[in-house]
Parts: sequence; C-alpha cells; structure tokens
Amino acid sequence: MTADWIAEDQRIAQGRRFDGLSSPPAMQVASPPLSEAEIREAETELGIAFPDQYREYLLRQSAGGAVNRLCRSAAGWGWQGDSSTNYGLLTADFPHPDSYRVYEEELDAREPLTQDFPDRNAYQAAWEQWDAEYGVFQERKTSGAVFIQDNGCGFSTLLVVTGPYRGSLWFDGRATCGQILSLNVCGQPVSFMDWLAHRSMDLVGW
Repeated sequence: MTADWIAEDQRIAQGRRFDGLSSPPAMQVASPPLSEAEIREAETELGIAFPDQYREYLLRQSAGGAVNRLCRSAAGWGWQGDSSTNYGLLTADFPHPDSYRVYEEELDAREPLTQDFPDRNAYQAAWEQWDAEYGVFQERKTSGAVFIQDNGCGFSTLLVVTGPYRGSLWFDGRATCGQILSLNVCGQPVSFMDWLAHRSMDLVGW
C-alpha cells in the first residue's frame, strides 16, 4: 500500500505551535525559576521528563535567560519564541543522524524528474508526494528534541528530551550544511550546564 505522504505531512504539521508563544518576546527580560509543581505540570502535559541539568536550571536559575523561556500560555506549556519544536513528536526518540543517512540518500535519488513522466499532471502529483515525504522526513529528524536556542541565520540548538541521547545538545545546521551535528567539548558530548558557558558555533565539529 502506497503511503499518502501529503496526509502524513499535514498530520505531523499539527504538532507545531503557532500560538502567542511562537512569537519572540518584545524584549528580553529576566525569567524567574519555576517551582517544582510547575515543572511537574509542564512535564506531565508535554509527556516528557526534562533532562536532569535542564530541570535543575529551571528550578534553581531561570525559566529562560540564555535559552528559550519555558512558560504557560492559554494553549498550555511551551517555549517562548519557538515555532520549530514539534510538540507532537516530543515523546518519540531522537534519531542519531547516522540512523537515517541511507534513507536520506535514497530519498534524494527518488526526486521526480519531468522527463520520467508522460505528462505534467503525472509529474506534479508525483513531485507533491515526494515533497511531502521529504517534509515528514525533515520533521522527524528532530523528534524528541526541543529547539532550545535560536542562533540566528536559520541555525538553532537542540536539547534532546527523549530517547537514548536524552540530555545531549545538537546544532541544527540544515540552513547551510544540511546536517544536524552533535555539540562536543574535547571530543565528548557537552552537558547542558557546560554548554551554557559556550557558543554553540564553537562546539560544532564541522
């Protein structure tokens, strides 16, 4: 049975949040820490358990500051200034980039070409299905991760909240290099607290 990628793309897109939280705040202000009760409420609502160091940061230091602010809006708990996190995929394991490299190459090779179709309508239908599959694939690359910091120019830092890489930080460099790259210090995955003392761009092994 052939997958309806257009329908799947539309379904997955519903996990994005475009409420008031997705707009950046008018000005950067200090965000007080959250209470234990607030953190538990957010975790329950989002269906995840925050990594230990991030949880401690929320509890002891700030709900925002250097990172997108975690707060509650009319639509529920979410991150201020972030329209990229897919809340519908937060409970799915974050996939290591090596796990989908072969599929990505195969998907790129399957992009429909006009010369392979008898008429324009057949080509358009095939391309729309391929484009939707590509969109689903790109969205699933960040399953189980939060876009925790906007680094400008289309770059972002991801904090993994679900799966075997929970607590690790990654750099979304798809705007230029097409890759999601791990953040490291001296060859070792950087912890959340150590990451706060650096710029993500300085921790990327290009």
